[in-house]
Amino acid sequence: MSKLRTKIHDVAQAAGVSVATVDRVLNKRPGVRQQTVAKVETVLRQLNYKPDVHAARLSRGRDLRLVFLLPRGHNTFMSLLADEVRSTAERLAFERCLIELRHVEAFDGPAVAGTLNALDAADWDGVAVVAPDAPGVREAIDACVARGLRLVTLVSDLPSSARQHFVGVDNIAAGRVAGRLLGRFNAGRSGRIALIAGSMTLRDHMERHLGCEQVLRAEFPGLLSLPVVEGRDEAETTAEVARRLLAAHPDIVGLYNIGAGNRGLIEALRELRRPGEVVSVAHELTPHVRQALLDGVYDAIICQDPAHEVRSAVRVLQALCEGGEIVRTQERIRIEVFLKDNLP
Repeated sequence: MSKLRTKIHDVAQAAGVSVATVDRVLNKRPGVRQQTVAKVETVLRQLNYKPDVHAARLSRGRDLRLVFLLPRGHNTFMSLLADEVRSTAERLAFERCLIELRHVEAFDGPAVAGTLNALDAADWDGVAVVAPDAPGVREAIDACVARGLRLVTLVSDLPSSARQHFVGVDNIAAGRVAGRLLGRFNAGRSGRIALIAGSMTLRDHMERHLGCEQVLRAEFPGLLSLPVVEGRDEAETTAEVARRLLAAHPDIVGLYNIGAGNRGLIEALRELRRPGEVVSVAHELTPHVRQALLDGVYDAIICQDPAHEVRSAVRVLQALCEGGEIVRTQERIRIEVFLKDNLP
């Protein structure tokens, strides 16, 4: 038989106080003596009391309101994130958790800051945002938190801001994985490594570049990195910069696409190189990337699970807004590596 859930009335009875007093302690409202607070908190721990969040929302007569700010454009991974936000919003609407998706310009710091500054704590409880690491954006995040909003960064972090949690992979580690894959797949060859980022204003791209360089310089001295070029996460721009790199440097033996724009890069590699001539590593398992792996155009893909990230962002925001616990092990986003042999 399953154990009955401990209710607030059980806590009040065990502590010898009123339900109203327990409610004030749970919500950290004033008007309760410190000795009583300590007594109630002891009983809460002893009874392993967990708030019934759905019931709490019903009793308050209002929904939990969350907004996701994601980049607009043709980035397939961001489209997958957006799809997950929409499906999660449909599922949680019945639990009085309302989620809205808004699109922002990925590389336009002032535009992202303006969107953040326009969010009113009277309208929203929590925010999840993918944003460039720019001073104005950090200031806007700090202002959001100061207004009472709970805020998490998603995919790309801004650790020097007042954001309360980051949902995403360890991007330095992801870059180190890329560097090791490039080194191992090249098996002692010497030559140049081409690096293409979406934008170095994005912290995840900066961190991946750093991690890759750390491994290449320390362990594969025969592989020399070229300066990073930016493809703006757009297929056409990425294809053009890849064509220029491959034409200008015939000694390129490896290529790391740090950001998106994979469709353009795949096109350029198919045009200018035979499969296998340039070891190619990229991020995120999208349909066109999957086919490139199967065809041998790409050698390895480093992934993060967009569904896990959206679910994690929602759970973390719910916990921050409602005084719940953040389970760190549950919310850790794993780095996955796929070859053509282990595709899901």
